[in-house]
Amino acid sequence: MTRAAVLGTGSWGTAFAAVLADAGTETVLWARRPELAEAVRTTHENPDYLPGVRLPDSLTATHDPAEALRDSDFVVLAIPSQTLRENLAVWAPLVPRDAVLVSLMKGVELGTTKRMSEVIAEVADVAFDRIAVVSGPNLAREIATRQPAATVVACADGDAAERLQAASLTGYFRPYTNLDVVGCELGGAVKNVIALACGMAEGMGFGDNTKASIITRGLAEMTRLGAALGADPATFAGLAGLGDLVATCTSPLSRNRTVGEQLGRGRSLEEIVSEMRMVAEGVKSSRSILDLATKHDVEMPIAQHVAHVVHDGMSPHDMLRSLMSREAKAETE
Repeated sequence: MTRAAVLGTGSWGTAFAAVLADAGTETVLWARRPELAEAVRTTHENPDYLPGVRLPDSLTATHDPAEALRDSDFVVLAIPSQTLRENLAVWAPLVPRDAVLVSLMKGVELGTTKRMSEVIAEVADVAFDRIAVVSGPNLAREIATRQPAATVVACADGDAAERLQAASLTGYFRPYTNLDVVGCELGGAVKNVIALACGMAEGMGFGDNTKASIITRGLAEMTRLGAALGADPATFAGLAGLGDLVATCTSPLSRNRTVGEQLGRGRSLEEIVSEMRMVAEGVKSSRSILDLATKHDVEMPIAQHVAHVVHDGMSPHDMLRSLMSREAKAETE
């Protein structure tokens, strides 16, 4: 039987662990806190991140990373992206030699501007064909309640992608394979920044025209950056690009959209973040994505303005005025 370890008990890590278990994969969920692992084992519920959602009886949990990782075919990393390097340095010696490392994380590392697969390759000292990415319109609570959804499993090794596809295919969760790891990762990271902008528009009281414009121009920024880094532009028209972007920008379940909405209503970022249990990845990644764009000479005005709001004190209203007063140009320029 295929065996998977999921490291991280946030909402998406827990939901994907449930998908794997429902697909017939023997799955162990690692929790940092022993009491949370105990709750998953005994009540089949994650009371902190998915309260009220029944998890599969076959899903187990542990506080011991060695126990979770033992004999795993897939090692699923489901922790905040900015904590990956530190945590994986501890876990790497425990990872089975032939396991595929799977990233659920959607961010770009601060300081290095590395994608999560690049951090994994560096820290765990593994080849890129042993690293896979899962990305798509996958709001965790909807997946956990077994609402129909699709996603992309991307890996440079097509056979590994197909194995992960088989390990996570259920009657409600449909994964598609893709070889474009770069495009899938960038789609997942950039959409969080665009969702912050969409949330600000919502918080300021603007309607669907405004939000549709942000989504569409955000997709153009995402595609430009991806092309500069060697991604397939077609990836951004698919589930890991447009699909994830639309879900994250429009759903009240989206943490990034929610943070943006509160910013648009005039609240401070410090106040908003202090009330959140889960991480809104776009807050920190807005800076690293902008740094990545600058390094590759890619123009990303929405991402740039979001970074100014989040990190430099620009108000959402000033952001709007600045974006709308930019020089007029052709849509495809």
